[in-house]
Amino acid sequence: MLAIRLKRIGRKHRPYYRLVVSDSRNRPGGKNVDEVGHYDPLPDPSELKVDLQRVDYWLARGARPSAQVARLIDITRKNAQV
Repeated sequence: MLAIRLKRIGRKHRPYYRLVVSDSRNRPGGKNVDEVGHYDPLPDPSELKVDLQRVDYWLARGARPSAQVARLIDITRKNAQV
């Protein structure tokens, strides 16, 4: 089963995340199928970039987002409507 989840790539005390599609059996830092965005939580306001077309593509193919990723996707969709 495919999962859309956060992959931490930042250094110590400086988190930075990529939103990736990967097999749910792989470890979170392991191989990924596709990268659909990134999230930097430290700047004010935090930086969030999500490719909604790719997210919709993977959701249509059965990928399940984690709880945090689902929240970030909802934020991106709300900001895209404004």
